[in-house]
Amino acid sequence: MTPDKAQVRNTLKEFFGYDSFKSDQEDVIMHLIGGGDAFVLMPTGGGKSLCYQLPALVMEGTAIVISPLIALMKNQVDLLRGFDTGTGSVAHFLNSSLNRMQMEEVRADLLAGKTKILYVAPETLTKDENVNLLRGVKISFYAVDEAHCISEWGHDFRPEYRRIRTLVESIGRAPIIALTATATPKVQSDILKNLGIPGAKVFKSSFNRPNLYYEIRDKVEPEKDIIRYIKQNPGKSGIIYCLSRKKVEEIANLLQLNGIKALPYHAGLEAKVRADNQDAFLMENIQVIVATIAFGMGIDKPDVRFVIHYDIPKSIESYYQETGRAGRDGQEGNCIAYYSYKDIQRLEKFMQGKPVSEQEISRQLLNEVVAYAESSSCRRKLLLNYFGEDYKQDDCQCCDNCLHPKPVFDGRKEMSLVIDLVESLPEKFKITHLANILAGESNSIIKSYHHDELPFFGAGKDHTDKFWCTVIHQGLILHLLYKEIETYGLIHVTDEGRKFRENPWELKLVEDRKFSDGGPSDEEEDEETAAANAAMKAGGGGDQVLMAMLKDLRKNMSKKLKLQPWIIFGDPSLEDMTILYPITIEELRNCQGVGEGKARKFGAEFVDLIRKYVEENEIERPDDFVLKSAPNKSERKIFIIQSIDRHMDLEDIAESRGMEIGELMDEIEGIVSTGTKLDLDYYIEENLDEDIVEEIYDYFKEEAQSDSWTDALKELGADYDEMEVRLVRIKFLCEIAS
Repeated sequence: MTPDKAQVRNTLKEFFGYDSFKSDQEDVIMHLIGGGDAFVLMPTGGGKSLCYQLPALVMEGTAIVISPLIALMKNQVDLLRGFDTGTGSVAHFLNSSLNRMQMEEVRADLLAGKTKILYVAPETLTKDENVNLLRGVKISFYAVDEAHCISEWGHDFRPEYRRIRTLVESIGRAPIIALTATATPKVQSDILKNLGIPGAKVFKSSFNRPNLYYEIRDKVEPEKDIIRYIKQNPGKSGIIYCLSRKKVEEIANLLQLNGIKALPYHAGLEAKVRADNQDAFLMENIQVIVATIAFGMGIDKPDVRFVIHYDIPKSIESYYQETGRAGRDGQEGNCIAYYSYKDIQRLEKFMQGKPVSEQEISRQLLNEVVAYAESSSCRRKLLLNYFGEDYKQDDCQCCDNCLHPKPVFDGRKEMSLVIDLVESLPEKFKITHLANILAGESNSIIKSYHHDELPFFGAGKDHTDKFWCTVIHQGLILHLLYKEIETYGLIHVTDEGRKFRENPWELKLVEDRKFSDGGPSDEEEDEETAAANAAMKAGGGGDQVLMAMLKDLRKNMSKKLKLQPWIIFGDPSLEDMTILYPITIEELRNCQGVGEGKARKFGAEFVDLIRKYVEENEIERPDDFVLKSAPNKSERKIFIIQSIDRHMDLEDIAESRGMEIGELMDEIEGIVSTGTKLDLDYYIEENLDEDIVEEIYDYFKEEAQSDSWTDALKELGADYDEMEVRLVRIKFLCEIAS
């Protein structure tokens, strides 16, 4: 007998403890019980799992839930068994984590008809023994969770999902319900076609999460910004997403150094460590989890108050799903992403070597991310439009662009130009191609189509290609243009667009946002930074009264300790002190040229003087806190330090790393300059004359005006060679000046 609504509502209350359904849940459940196929598009936190858990309990037979997420399977099975007052056989999962004995238990419960819901990984479902097992079980329905994995246009494509329809036919047809939290119209079309359910009833909940605040920040000093944000929100749980495991480890370590309880989570960690770190987050023993996208799938923590993307995601779907883990209880949820075009270029490099069609898809998805990040339009409107939903309001008052609106202009002339260009071309093209034509940016593709000979080429050269991309994207939002879902994002003009072209009305378009490229590369500073650093080194940027006092103190200390003033602190260090006003030894360490040893050895009197000066003059110190950072030692530097600790000859160290001896000395001097002490006495005693060592050492102690070894070589003359001077200088710096 088919269960009715009364039975369904009783099960909701008695088994799950809820008094009422959310959004479309009841309609989905009744449709499935009635034998219909269904497609459910419901955002994260909307209650998708109930749509198959409840009907599984009331229908005759066993429901097969196909899911790629082993952690989610275990969580949901534990949850269902927690509700169940019977034997605990109501739910099982079948995947690679089970041993033989556990597999036999699942098999027995299935064949005995005790199991109402079986979670299975798609890879496990393809095995012949499991197909044969399920042929002997009455199947109530199939639920395909995370159904976007079917589509190459989905953000988590899995080839084994393509075989589900064939496996269903092999086991025995029953109703199919496909569920996902993120699907564009293109992905939805792929899912229905691939599962062979074109006539399935579509249930689509709104993607709008009114409690979520969306913000994109320029990626300048993101670590400092993140730590400041977390410290301004004490006790609030948050997730920080990074694209690489290495960056996850670095950020987690940095947070710990700065007094924030944080742990890493990525697939490279041992399973037990991952599970322990996840539990520590769920149990609120830590405040922040730093993770790759491996974290969060199916994790139900309702009070995540912020989700930070250190790296911009590869697709809007990924971004939406990951931000959706914030504020699932309907309360505060802040979603902050850091963006620089350098990150986009890095992601584009990763595409090289993939099949051309895959590159095209990845590039198109990435272009959507760029458009979203760089847009000045309402972020909520942009997100919902991407998923095929109209957001009627012009101002959501819950994103950075709406709270801090950018200048607008009447864009009817610009939009008309875009429409004229699209209509004039016999073939259709993607956004970037159209934008390049209007901006007059030639490339090999434009030349191959002779589009550099069009009257439209350079017609909008007063603006950049990024500006024209923004105009085209706003045309899509306004339905003047549309993107063909069966192709790689080719642009067409809509009927509404043609009406606009015939009689243009006022269009308020927002100007493009400007972002940095992510700062200078590791190899070189940009001119502006170099100029600023040069100005600082020349003096004049700080408190000149304090500078005079610090120099007097340094002079007195040098007389008392019988050391050259520069050995205590160089002028650049004093200059930093007059800008940052450090009043603790910890803060002093963050001035340039001040390592741990030097701060401890010479710093107490300096911070005492600065503290009194700040108090007496009521000086407001910079509110920009000082970021504590771990020593940045590359693998090569670590090898050098360890080799010196083992008393290896420098020549052997250099040879083992394919270096010249001069290169090795550069590395050693760099290590020492950061405050790390190295003991080279074993090498110096074996290779240098004792008298020479003493003479060079005395020069640095008594006569030198700086720690420059080139100046020392000039002063000491031809009796000493470069290697001798550099080695003794390192010895002196490690023993006296650090």
